[in-house]
Parts: sequence; C-alpha cells; structure tokens
Amino acid sequence: MLRFFLLFFLPLLVLSSDCPADCSCNHPEHIFCFHRQSSTVPRVPTTTKSLYIFHNGISTLSQDDFRGLVELGLLDMSQNELSEIPDNVFEMLSKLRNLDLSSNQITHISKDSFSGLVQLERLYLHSNRIQSIHQEAFEGLEVLLELKLQGNLLSSLPSLHFPMLLLLDLSNNNIPTLGPSDLKTPHVEALKIASLGLTSLDRDLIASLKNLHELDISMNQLDEFPQALKQDSLKGLIKLNLAANLLGELRLEDFQKLSGLQELDLSGLNLQGLTQSFFQTFPKLIHLTAAENPFNCLCPLAWFPVWLREKSITLGRPEETRCHFPLVNAGKMLSELDHKDFGCPPTTTVLTGSHIGSTPVPQMPTTSPEVTHTNAIPPPPPPSEETISSKSPNPLPPEAPVSPSSTSGEYERHICPSSICLNGGTCNFDPLGLVSCLCPSGTSGLYCENVDEVPELPKTSPTEVSVVPPVMPGKLDAISSRQVTSTSILLDLHRFIETRPHIRGIRLTYRNLSGPDRRPIILSVPASYPEYTLRGLRPNCTYSVCASPLGERITSRNNSSAETGTCTEARTEGLPLTSLEPWVETKTSGTYTLISALAALALVLGLAVVAGTIICLRKRRQANAGMELELGPADPDPMELEGIKACLENGGNGTLPQKQPEIDRCHTPQPPPFLQQNGGLDYEVPLMQGHCPSNNNLASLKPSYF
Repeated sequence: MLRFFLLFFLPLLVLSSDCPADCSCNHPEHIFCFHRQSSTVPRVPTTTKSLYIFHNGISTLSQDDFRGLVELGLLDMSQNELSEIPDNVFEMLSKLRNLDLSSNQITHISKDSFSGLVQLERLYLHSNRIQSIHQEAFEGLEVLLELKLQGNLLSSLPSLHFPMLLLLDLSNNNIPTLGPSDLKTPHVEALKIASLGLTSLDRDLIASLKNLHELDISMNQLDEFPQALKQDSLKGLIKLNLAANLLGELRLEDFQKLSGLQELDLSGLNLQGLTQSFFQTFPKLIHLTAAENPFNCLCPLAWFPVWLREKSITLGRPEETRCHFPLVNAGKMLSELDHKDFGCPPTTTVLTGSHIGSTPVPQMPTTSPEVTHTNAIPPPPPPSEETISSKSPNPLPPEAPVSPSSTSGEYERHICPSSICLNGGTCNFDPLGLVSCLCPSGTSGLYCENVDEVPELPKTSPTEVSVVPPVMPGKLDAISSRQVTSTSILLDLHRFIETRPHIRGIRLTYRNLSGPDRRPIILSVPASYPEYTLRGLRPNCTYSVCASPLGERITSRNNSSAETGTCTEARTEGLPLTSLEPWVETKTSGTYTLISALAALALVLGLAVVAGTIICLRKRRQANAGMELELGPADPDPMELEGIKACLENGGNGTLPQKQPEIDRCHTPQPPPFLQQNGGLDYEVPLMQGHCPSNNNLASLKPSYF
C-alpha cells in the first residue's frame, strides 16, 4: 500500500515543488500564472511547453527570462505593461509557434524584435499603441499563418510578405490606401480591413487574393459599391461585411459575382427597404445582419419576416433591426411583425364569365432583374386634386384604383393602415395595390411629410383686390408642436430627423418660461420617434422646447440647444374655471323654504365644528397641564399641529380647504406648512414631480445606437 502511494503521489510532489508561486501547474507541461501582480517573468521548469503569464503587470523582458525553455511552444503575455520588445529577446525559443503580446503598451516593432522565431505560426500584436514597424521586422517568419495588428496607431505598413498567411487583421488603424505591393499574401483566406479610412478598394489587390473567403471592409469611407468586388476571383467569398459605409443604393448587378455568400452584413447603410429578388442572388445565405437601418415597414417589405422563417435565415442583431416608418410600426422589431402589420391590401374575388376565381392583389411592383433599388420605397402618390385642377382647364373626376387582376371593373375597397398619411393627407391605393397618399395643397412627399417652403397665394379676381400677409416658411429642420393640451405638447420631429439621417438619437430640452423656475429638463429620445409627447406640464404656461442631435456637446451655459439644434415655443391651454351659475330669484314659496332649511343646517354644522374644536383643545391642555406638574414645562411638540389637524378632520366639520385655481400652478409651488414655519430654507422644488405621468407616449426603447 505504501509503495502504491509513493508511485502515485511522488510526481505530484515533485511538480508542486517546481511550480512558481501564485501559479497553477495542474499539468507538468502547462503553467498558468494569471493576475500574479509581479513585474518579472516567473521561473518555470525547462520542460514547460505552454506558459500563460497574462495580466501579471510585467513591464520589461530580457533573454534570461526564457533561458533553457527550448521546448516552449506557446507564450501568452497579453494584458501586461510592456512598452517595447527588446532585440533578440525570444531568440532562444526556436520551437515557439504561438506568441500573444496583445493588450500591452508597445509603441514600436524593431528589426530584431522577433529574431529566431523560425517556426512561429501565430503572432498577436493587437490592442497596443504601435505607431511604426521596421521594414525588416517580419523577415524570417516564413511559416506565419495568422497576424493580428488591429487596434493600433499605424499610418503605414511595411511590405507584408507571408507566403503561407491565412488570416490578416489590420482593422482600426489609419491606413487610407492599400495596394498589392503592401500585401504579398496570395493564400490569405480572411482579410479584415475595417475602419482604416479607405475611400476605395484596390482592384489589383483583391485580384491577387485568389483564396479569399472572408472580407471585412466595414466602417470605411466608401461612397459606392467597390468595383473590386465584381471579379470572378471572388466566387469563393462566403462572408462579406459592408456595414457603415455610404454606398447609396445597392444594385443587383453589383453582387452577381458573389453568389456563394453565406454571411452578409448590411448594417448602417441607410436602407429604407429590401426586395426579395435582391436575395435570390445568394442561394447559400444563412446569416444576414441589417441593423441600424431606417426601414419603411410597408407592404413592399411584408415578405421579409416570412422569408427569414421559410429559408431559416439567422438575423443578426434583431433587437437593432427596427421599423422607422410608418408611425404605427415605428420602433417595432422588423422580424416580429406579421404580414397584416404591413398594411397590405386584402385579396379580391373577381367574377369573369361563368368562372369564379380568387386572385391576390400584387403586394409589390415588379422590378427589372438587372437593377434592384434596396433604398427604394413605394412609388409616389398621384397628384392631388388641387394640382390637377390648377394645370388642366377641364379636370376630370379622379378614377378609383382598379386591381390589375380585375377584368370586369368590379373591385373590393381596400383598407388603409391607420396614421400613414401626414399633414391631413388622404390614404389611397394605386393601380398596383400599393399604399399612396393624396396630399393637400402646400404639402408634398410620399406620405405628405413635407411642407412646401413658399405656399401658393390664393388667386383673386380683377375686381377684387385683397392684401394677403406674407407667410414666412419655417426652417426645414425645425421642430413644431402639432397638438397642445393643458398638460401636454405633441412635438413633430419629422423634418429634424430627415435632415439628420445618421443621428443616434435626439436630445430634447424644455423649460417653463412662465414661472420663476426656468431650470431645463433634458430627455433622450431615440431617432425612431418622428413624434413625441411631452407630458406632465403645467396649464396656461409657455414652454420652450429645443432639439439637438444626441452626442453633440452643448456649449451654451443655460443648456439651450440654439447652437446645436432648433427650438420652438408652445403655450399649454388653461383649465376651464367651473363657475357657479347665476342665482335667479323665484317667487315660489317652496324655494324660500328650501333656502331657509339649508341656512339652518349650515348654522348647526358651524356650531358643531366650533364646539368640537373647543372640546378637543381643552382636553389637550388638561393633559399637557398634568404632564407639566410631573415633568415640568416642555417645548411645544411639532406633532401637536398634526394632532389638531387630525382632530379637525375627525370632528366632522365637513369643510375642506378650497382648491387653488390651476392657473397658479405656473408659479413656484408653496412649501409644506411645517417648512413654511422654518422659513422654507430646506425646501427645494424638484425638477420633475413624482406624480406627473411619463413623458414617453410610446414603448420604451433603448437601441443599442444612442
């Protein structure tokens, strides 16, 4: 038994004796030293093959730190405090295959920083402060497979000559141009060049990467679809990220060479719609990301949630893929909408001869197979009656929309979605069954959302001359109040949002200009709210409301948005005063009798109140007198006032303090009685009263893009 014990536990005892302090050595060849809080490299056995010493506070390195570690194949020194890599410091580690120096403070890579690492396969230098790399720093790394340099301060690169490299990540640096001479990596499979400041993508560079499977060019300054992505060499591309560029409309012919895509990211491209024919180009697609786009959730987009479910497409960041318009769908997650939520017209039943058939109304217009406008929204509505009458001397009455599937002229009336037409527009359906709006005079736009800058003046006859005061057009980006009640203001933010399509949110600042307390109240509103209601306001008061893009610093000391946004003023309505009707004398004896009885009843009630108050005060004085005989006189207790108030309330006096008129609520509210006695020094009016309802009239949303 003793022999078995020694044979089993002796290796562990030897291992524990060689294990450095504050390290874990569960396996004799793999040592973990995490959060060791030491500025030096620990001394480990020469047989060590994997050494993890991340987050140790190591600031310097020397060759003696790795002397004798000829078997070491992995060295992880990430999250330390290294500011430089001494020359030839890793020269003895001839078998090292994986080196991780990420998340340090390294500023420069010299010529001999990686000298001797002839078998190195993975080099991670990301999240440092590297500003320059010597032209010969990577010479000798012939078998390198992965190189990560993202998140540094590089403005240029040495010529990267890696014949076996498979992954290269240069993202989040400042390298505005890349050419084939910069990257001599013919076998690279994953190239990540996001957020470099690129204005174009070199065609020859992409053509030289014949084994490319993954390409990330997001968050650059590309203003059109790169011509470099229209080459036959990209048929093997399976993952493409185009997010956060200014590409404009995406055309179907641009993606003809990318039929093998399995993952596609179209986030932040200001897309208002998507067509099903666009995605027919990608039969192998399994993952799609389209977050942070202002989608118009109308009938032409009704196919999208159905397509996701039928094709088993995984939608990335679904909580950030929401509707922007119309108001009935604003803020809703696109993937959770049903077909009926898009306002599509119902199917119609058509009688043709002796045959009865049911034909669905087309839900979307047919588009050319060559061009697909992913930013397109339904066609503009027909001109209004005023426009037709002003241009045609003999206008014809407008014809009712006819379903293209109807051959006999009979059609079923469609039901328009609620709140789709703005500024008094009338909902209608065009001949294709798509929603449109008939806009009144002075408005324009697909949904009558725009107000004309210079409205037409009414025509006058030669015999009648009228002076019309000029109408000053409002600012295109101004906010306005659409509806005002005694306690709320409905704000119209359509034009403010349209002129700033890339804002993360809206900062609303409002203050009461009618009272002495003009301290501002600031709210953060998502950019998906074209209308917003301020609630809990005071009646008969003038409020100043300003809007500015969320994230911009307000330089004015009074928190006004005059320098960064637009303002408007609105006055809340006053509450109607409930005045008593005038008393009219009558000569009937019954009326005088009733008045006499009411007067007698009021006199009795008054006497009862006085008597109750006197009895209550007398009893309390007697009780206080008895206490003073035993304990001596005492200071008046503030609770006595509360006791008297309770006695009055329970004494049945039947009178309540008269309510102050609501018109006085604009002024500073009076402090409670017990604070008035102390001069009100400790009383402060809160910015927002607790009893006021919420200012948000819609569901609370917190896009992850504010």
